[in-house]
Amino acid sequence: MKTEINGTQGPLPEGKVAIVVSRYNESITGQLLQGARETLQAAGLAEEDIQVIWVSGAWELPLPTSYAARRKETLAVITLGAVIKGETTHDEHINRSVCNALMDIGLGTGKPVLLGLLTCNTVDQAIQRAGGNMGNKGSECAEAALEMIRVVDQMQDQGTPRVGFHR
Repeated sequence: MKTEINGTQGPLPEGKVAIVVSRYNESITGQLLQGARETLQAAGLAEEDIQVIWVSGAWELPLPTSYAARRKETLAVITLGAVIKGETTHDEHINRSVCNALMDIGLGTGKPVLLGLLTCNTVDQAIQRAGGNMGNKGSECAEAALEMIRVVDQMQDQGTPRVGFHR
């Protein structure tokens, strides 16, 4: 048994990565998607091993994420969205609910579910996180997905079954 598991090294198992992306604020989420795709392809994933699933907004991210995560061939699901604060606290309720649901999906399926949901106060903050001076959070999510895929694969190699649980 390995005494150290390191997901930053090693080959990727065969399978697919799903990216669930919100159309709302598409000028921002499109940049996140581009960063995620480029990172996955640079790591050796073929275009046909990356499935992009568009939804209308951040609220809609959990349901197709759940479907994608339950597919046997899915290694990880990356979720991308951008919720920008308005005049009310509506954004806080959406963000908290979506984040909790996505965490539950990951724990329930035993598959990595990556949170690329920007929760910004201003459009400029979102732009800076979608390829601006704060980097591209879509790319960062893809890097985290690749690492988690390897971690889960190495744990399975040690005999840990891929099973989920619910909190």
